[in-house]
Amino acid sequence: MKTPLLWLPGLLADARVFGPQVAALSDVADATVADMTGADSIAVLAQNALATMPPGPFALAGFSMGGYVALEILRLAPERVTALALLNTNARPDSPEAAANRRRLMALAPRDFTTVLEALIPKQLHPAHLGDTQLTGLLRQMAQAVGVEGFLRQQEANLGRRDSRAHLATIRCPTVVIAGAEDAIMPREFLEELAHGIPDARLEVIANCGHVSPLEQPEAITAAVRTLLLPAA
Repeated sequence: MKTPLLWLPGLLADARVFGPQVAALSDVADATVADMTGADSIAVLAQNALATMPPGPFALAGFSMGGYVALEILRLAPERVTALALLNTNARPDSPEAAANRRRLMALAPRDFTTVLEALIPKQLHPAHLGDTQLTGLLRQMAQAVGVEGFLRQQEANLGRRDSRAHLATIRCPTVVIAGAEDAIMPREFLEELAHGIPDARLEVIANCGHVSPLEQPEAITAAVRTLLLPAA
């Protein structure tokens, strides 16, 4: 029997960010990919994502901003989550510097969205992947699909998210925390903090990988999630 698996994309991403995993795990998981653009609140995004799932238990995987929503789902319906994967994310609220940078990009986006995207892409990828035109092209396509208004809602949600660190100890499901070894957006210590805070969580650091781990190292991410699902599959 396949495990229902809810995927939560990150900022300026859609279902295509998990395309390799959805395909490769189709033998063990029935995938649903939530829309992360429809509200300017992490809590509402979590409620909306929950509403897409059939009744009963499911596994949960959140990438970057999707990780913030995943942690909120663990508050709303902890009894339903059978396994958890947290990719390139953290449990902290924004620092003042990070919040100021978000607001700067939000102010720029309505006037020059292309400049916003071109500023973000070099931070998202391992330097070795910046020359991969298929990968960078996909990042641009997903971002354009999210659009300026979606981006602004996402950033409002990110700015308003709560500090989840005290909540981590209440998470009881099997958990894998995945870090990119060269992630310029989410430092490894943030992922270590997650893994140490969640009882019995496993930390995996993916080599030659920046922030967009599902696309930069798809096979490694697929393997990590498959291992997590096997006890429930």
